[in-house]
Amino acid sequence: MGATEPTTTRRHAAGPVRRLAGLLAVLAVGGVVFGCGGDTDPSTSADTTVVPARRTVEVVTRYPHDPGAFTQGLVYTDDGRLFESTGLEGRSSLREVRLEDGEVLRLRANAADEFAEGLALVEDRLIQLTWKDEVAHVYALDTFDPVDELGYEGEGWGLCYDGDRLVMSDGSAELTFRDPITFDELGSVTVRASGTEVERLNELECVDGKVYANVWQTEQIVEIDPGSGAVTAQIDASGLLTPAERAGTDVLNGIAYDGADDTFLVTGKLWPVLFEVRIVDAPS
Repeated sequence: MGATEPTTTRRHAAGPVRRLAGLLAVLAVGGVVFGCGGDTDPSTSADTTVVPARRTVEVVTRYPHDPGAFTQGLVYTDDGRLFESTGLEGRSSLREVRLEDGEVLRLRANAADEFAEGLALVEDRLIQLTWKDEVAHVYALDTFDPVDELGYEGEGWGLCYDGDRLVMSDGSAELTFRDPITFDELGSVTVRASGTEVERLNELECVDGKVYANVWQTEQIVEIDPGSGAVTAQIDASGLLTPAERAGTDVLNGIAYDGADDTFLVTGKLWPVLFEVRIVDAPS
């Protein structure tokens, strides 16, 4: 798999593939992988009349990023603090990182057999998913002391908090809504672009009533209406790294929103750079 770690291949070849057994085909649309939805209850479908806007990213600033960090989740606080969840067994961690120079200010390692995943901030608690261990670790924001453990069934990939509910992905086309305290399921929605399922949803960021999601193995980000599951925009984030920087890296992954500047922080697994970007309309 080239620069892709064998662990990564093993990770994404399991649960989500089995969940796609009922699909009829896989279509490549605008660089994002979609699966045909087959027979679908119209009452639960995303609005097929929504045509996703075509957008791209405009780089505002480049920041150093630890090239050994297998980025799974990013959180940027209102007071300018950056937190990161990194994956791979034996290398998973929770970190506080100084944005300006990429220095790791604090690090709490996960158990050696855990593969850490998405990260969300709920008030003064950081919630970190694990891939197959079916547990979310809850840490105190300012100390990284463990506060709680929350169980769930299935795989954990991405996580974000919309101010009311947690939104969670598992590598399929489905987003699950969860109680931020108990982690109980509150409902779910299937994500579709013009009626076609968008699979492999990964890292998530909740912003102003929308959910932004990396699509695994692509350099695309989708903007989602969580009420209907409709993709409202497809964002091309390709070409951020130079060819020299790209060598030895893995996929785009990691989204955090900077509300002060209305920009996004994006990076990838094993990327040497973290980018501050502005989402803009794609050239016609």
